[in-house]
Amino acid sequence: MKTYQKAETAKELFHRGANCAQAVLGAFAAECGLTEEEAFRIASGFGGGISRLREVCGAVSGMVLTADFLCGQSDITDKKAKDTHYAKIRELTDAFQKETGSVVCRELLGLEKNQSDVPVSEARTEQYYQKRPCGEMVALAAGILEEAFFSEKNEKN
Repeated sequence: MKTYQKAETAKELFHRGANCAQAVLGAFAAECGLTEEEAFRIASGFGGGISRLREVCGAVSGMVLTADFLCGQSDITDKKAKDTHYAKIRELTDAFQKETGSVVCRELLGLEKNQSDVPVSEARTEQYYQKRPCGEMVALAAGILEEAFFSEKNEKN
């Protein structure tokens, strides 16, 4: 996958202190009709696999939130639109899983099976960034979104 600007933006936001979901949604805040602050607030609970439960990766959650803003359905009685949206979300998450082998935070981090952590964020030090693949995960998620929604091949459709 080629490098996209939003992927770099997401990675930079993560390195500024955003959690993984905030980094991905924050990179697309303008396209979603949000301010960066609103994007950060909406995604604030999804870091660490939802408040460090280490379940679904925050980058994946941020990718889903972003796709919801970009193409989500709002008519709760429209089954066809719901199913179409679910298929799009599955396409995005499948692309992430194909690259990483998982969408689960603890698996991506190589943690113990069923491990969850106290809901207290870790200090962002050089050691933290060196041991975490999260910067690459947010870049991947943002790149998948950029490819799906903003690449030249999709702009022609």
